[in-house]
Amino acid sequence: MLAAAAGAYVGVVSGRVTVDLGWGRSRRPLGPLVVTIAAPREVVFDVIAAPYLGRTPTALAGKLRVLERGGDMVLAEHYTPVRGGLVATTVETVRFSRPERVSFRLVRGPVPFVEEEFLLQERDGATTLRYQGELAADLWALGRWWGEVVGRRWDAAVAASLAAAGAEAERRAGARDAASRSRGR
Repeated sequence: MLAAAAGAYVGVVSGRVTVDLGWGRSRRPLGPLVVTIAAPREVVFDVIAAPYLGRTPTALAGKLRVLERGGDMVLAEHYTPVRGGLVATTVETVRFSRPERVSFRLVRGPVPFVEEEFLLQERDGATTLRYQGELAADLWALGRWWGEVVGRRWDAAVAASLAAAGAEAERRAGARDAASRSRGR
């Protein structure tokens, strides 16, 4: 019995088993998380979209694998370390609406439903990147508890991704500005 429970736990945490019964479904918000990035919206969008629409950098190979690419949408696996050496694997569609939105929809993962989006707004050369979404889990109180556990980790993973994307966008914008200044001399 204990082995079966442990197996079920590992299966659900890793995303290999999704409990999608539709019974007692509880929803919770993801985010909102808002960051201001000192870079134009096009640069921020390109930083977010590049690993999906282009070649995935080696540095992201342990976090992302694109399974299928289309013109404005991809199917991708995301890997998030959990505890005890477990890695949660989610499969999501990612849709790109240049330059204002990147939308994600869960296909397979530790919960049956997630929809989320990055919204980009530019003002005075800086970009406000807003993350928001919704997560749902089944089985009444158990699902509410599980949704909270997953939701906290999900928000933390997204916050780390936003910080990395912001730093890279600011680096690219700074390099672009420096190149423009040197050409103008």
